[in-house]
Amino acid sequence: MTKERVVIPASVLAWLLDPENPSARYLALRDIVGASPSSAEVKRARAAIMTRGLVPKILAKQDPGGFWGVAEDFYVRSKCWGTVWTFILLAALEADGSDPRIGRACEFILRHSQDRASGGFAYQGTAAHGGRPSGVIPCLTGNMLWGLIRFGKLADPRVRRGLDWIIKYLRFDDGDTCPPDERPYAKLDMCWGKHTCLLAVVKPLKALLEIPESRRTPAVRRTIRRAREFLLLHRLYQRSHHPGRPAKPKWLKLAFPLMWDTDAAELLSLASDPGRRDSRLDDALRLVLSKRDDQGRWVLEEPCSGRTIVSLERRGRPSRFVTLRALAALKRSGCPFSVSGC
Repeated sequence: MTKERVVIPASVLAWLLDPENPSARYLALRDIVGASPSSAEVKRARAAIMTRGLVPKILAKQDPGGFWGVAEDFYVRSKCWGTVWTFILLAALEADGSDPRIGRACEFILRHSQDRASGGFAYQGTAAHGGRPSGVIPCLTGNMLWGLIRFGKLADPRVRRGLDWIIKYLRFDDGDTCPPDERPYAKLDMCWGKHTCLLAVVKPLKALLEIPESRRTPAVRRTIRRAREFLLLHRLYQRSHHPGRPAKPKWLKLAFPLMWDTDAAELLSLASDPGRRDSRLDDALRLVLSKRDDQGRWVLEEPCSGRTIVSLERRGRPSRFVTLRALAALKRSGCPFSVSGC
């Protein structure tokens, strides 16, 4: 597929750069405009995230202990209202990891969710004992590490142990092999059955790609290559043994926030290796491009509306965050960009 030039109307760029939505403005400057992180404009946009908009509203609901809702129920029942999904949302909104409140949230996740023996992250746990070993799952491990790295915790030995868990245990089975019958694979057929769950690859890959390239070990690079190949084998969201059929139809709908799930834009972004062309990206490219409206924006098709800790964008309306995610994915896949007049 010839890469289609993505023309961003000046009016859409102005909409994305609106100071009233500081998270979107910062992401637009960084990912779309390509402004230098050291520029005064980018620094001001980043600082505004912590003083205006969604992030301060979320942090105002935080318990002094670093959690949201009930401490012990950080994932299973609370979902969007609880600590884990709120933590993911804050990372997606580019909250500042140097803020003490974010630091407390990171420490809560590490103390309550991380299995201290293996380094993986579990959906149940306590401060006294850490994550329950039987509750460690790959998608949660990937999401928590992605957030922790985004918040500046890559050097923490506990984060490094979590990354080692991904490298050691991540599977890429496609129906012709089976995982070993031992922990962490035992009793987790939904994650690591004869066919590895796509989300068990997507979220760990997302965490590994958050590591700056200069700090990726050979083992990390190797795991990234294998994970990308697994996604490409499925043309990102299709069934590998039934090409053309989506593994899950809802992955064709663009969403924000994604939480534990995924969509075509995230898959396109993660599977794209800048500088390398692969025709197996073409279906996802066409899909994402086809969803632009007549004004050059993307609509929120799959929200968490009504369940998140703060009100977000509405289903069926143009979405700054979905538009940013779509544009960033297209840019990463190699589509040329330009800005038109109003």
